[in-house]
Amino acid sequence: MQQYEVVIIGGGPAGLTAGLYTSRYGLNTLLIERGMYGGQIINASKVENYPGFPQGISGIDLGQIFFEQATRFGLKTFTSEVTGFKISDDQFIISTYEDEFSARSVIIASGSNYRKLNVPGEEKLVGRGVSYCATCDGFLFKQKDVAVIGGGDTAITDALELSQHCHKVYVIHRRNELRAAQVLQRAAMSIPNIEFVWNSIVWKIEGEERVSCLQIRNIKTDEIIELGVEGVFIAVGFIPNSELFKKFVNIDEMGNIITDDLMRTSVPGIFAAGDIRRNSARQVATAVGDGATAGKSIFSFLKSG
Repeated sequence: MQQYEVVIIGGGPAGLTAGLYTSRYGLNTLLIERGMYGGQIINASKVENYPGFPQGISGIDLGQIFFEQATRFGLKTFTSEVTGFKISDDQFIISTYEDEFSARSVIIASGSNYRKLNVPGEEKLVGRGVSYCATCDGFLFKQKDVAVIGGGDTAITDALELSQHCHKVYVIHRRNELRAAQVLQRAAMSIPNIEFVWNSIVWKIEGEERVSCLQIRNIKTDEIIELGVEGVFIAVGFIPNSELFKKFVNIDEMGNIITDDLMRTSVPGIFAAGDIRRNSARQVATAVGDGATAGKSIFSFLKSG
């Protein structure tokens, strides 16, 4: 079993930044990532809200830059899925399909997955009109008609943001009232280019090269209508990748890991950063900040022990 001072689980902006910091501190660090380095940002055709890139940058390119910078300072990486986690004496044991590792400390940066609609056309058109991040992609739809799916705080916040530069914003919600905070509801209902489609669900997302329209089904009447839009922003929640860790650290009712402002969890030696953390803003900039904080905190933890 290979031993490390730090094992980081997850290779998105939070994990890679944490690895950059711990490696620069001289800590023997391994980062485990199951897929492509960069996390959710690799799905963004263009990232325009991360400082340092005034013309924007593709998500894949930004993830690659993070990876190259982190590994330049000695961060070791391993591509596999983490299948097990346990605590043995003063060591944390991390299992993958291929190997097992032990560490004196762990940073959980495994992120979260966007909750999907699982309707025809959704997977095919991701990045070509289908988005899960209005802040990331909204500006690409200037003066176009778009739809937001959902009725919570995130969906209505997205609708408000999109209304600033889109021609028309349809909010499609399966109920006849919103779950969002009243202040958000009042704001959205006062804006002329936001239109609500109640008691309705997306039945199908259509388009060849890009989204061209939605098929919407009214759940009360079963009537199906077509809605011409060029963008679909799905805001129906997140699924934190915390299943392996929830019996060890405190989590909230949604499955997000609870940390303090130093990214410490309820278990000494276990830290969490990025989208998996409660109250995460789920933005690249904040994930990077979390990773930096976790890296500094873990250095202090190890040196004080």
